[in-house]
Amino acid sequence: MPLTEFPALSALLPTDEAPLHRQIREQLRARILDGSYAPDSRMPSEAELGAIFGVSRITVRQALGDLQKEGLIFRIHGKGSFVAKPKAFQNVTHLQGFAEAMSAMGYEIVNDLRRLRFIPAEDKVARKLGVNVGDTVAEIHRVRYLNRQPLSLEITWVTEDIGRALESADLVTRDIFLIIENDCGIALGHADLSIESILADDELVEALRIEDGAPVLRIERLTHDRNGRPLDYEHLYYRGDAFQYRFRIDRQHQG
Repeated sequence: MPLTEFPALSALLPTDEAPLHRQIREQLRARILDGSYAPDSRMPSEAELGAIFGVSRITVRQALGDLQKEGLIFRIHGKGSFVAKPKAFQNVTHLQGFAEAMSAMGYEIVNDLRRLRFIPAEDKVARKLGVNVGDTVAEIHRVRYLNRQPLSLEITWVTEDIGRALESADLVTRDIFLIIENDCGIALGHADLSIESILADDELVEALRIEDGAPVLRIERLTHDRNGRPLDYEHLYYRGDAFQYRFRIDRQHQG
């Protein structure tokens, strides 16, 4: 890749308090996280980065070493450094929307709103949301992109009143949780989750750009408001090679 094809990189500031290798690291890190450097793409070589920034290869090597320790790049002997696939994680001890959690870590999240429709509630959805079978509910399909790569397919069911609010909201850039709280004025309380591993079917293959039968993490989540009323029932399908949930479990001590 010619130097002119690399994403724009800013000149270093010798007067900056940060060491030069740290300035380089932060610029490259930002371009990895916003998708300017795509997963599996080759990074500029040490010599090329040295020419771009006007620094020694030792300084560049320090910056790349830091990125490798973070898991953002990997090296192949004789071929150079490459961008690692994003391995996002979410801590399930906190009730957060996906974009809310990922944005706090510097990731760029974009949603592809594939469908929002109002349908009669089937038996399971009706039971989860506490409505009658046949009552109108909203069904929402979104593909979530992490650094421009498809990470999850989310199918959400909400009651009709919340669905009408979501219909006029920005579901491309905003989390449903934040819309419920900020636009609808409903405080979230808790969520019940179940997690299992499944194999990708045709819909997941197409939505997540994975191979048929690839492992997928399936999350079933039912979110309630502070009074215990069910609000949001979801099936979340995450690529098994790019996402993980993290838990903290404390041992209960008996007195």
